[in-house]
Amino acid sequence: MSNNKDNTALLVMDMQAPIVGMLPESAAITAKVAQAIASARQNNIPVIYVVVGFRQGAPEISANNKGFMTSKPMFANISPADFTAIHPTVAPLENECVVIKRRVSAFSGSDLEVILRAFNIQHLVLTGIATSGVVLSTVREASDKDYRLTVLSDACADRDEEVHRVLNEKVFPRQADVLTVAQWTA
Repeated sequence: MSNNKDNTALLVMDMQAPIVGMLPESAAITAKVAQAIASARQNNIPVIYVVVGFRQGAPEISANNKGFMTSKPMFANISPADFTAIHPTVAPLENECVVIKRRVSAFSGSDLEVILRAFNIQHLVLTGIATSGVVLSTVREASDKDYRLTVLSDACADRDEEVHRVLNEKVFPRQADVLTVAQWTA
């Protein structure tokens, strides 16, 4: 692995079946994330899954939250368990942690920090959907919390390819190493 694996965890973020299903090229992203997961497991790097989830009817969503409020009607028609179900091609093993968050960042409304402290994690390797959502918000917050960061650019996806490119080429390098899965696993 190109980065030291000590005190490192791989975060698999918002790889939920309903979210993955919204991407036109979902097979490509799930294949890259699966490759990163396999490498992490082989190298004894903890794989931590982060999913966005709400109670039935999504009472956690405020009318003031423009981003989530537009999706609130969708939550009325899907059970919380169905919405948080991780895509089967990247599913966790029985012993791997699944963290439920209530907002965009992997840290917001979750117990992720408690888990990271328990594992003595200081370096986060990020994958997920969407680059402009969970990945961006988690990079920003994790950087402020003094984590070392690596973003696996081809194991992240966004509906807007230009936004994905700009984030990976211009924004993330200010706070994270940006690598491909092949570079990270080399």
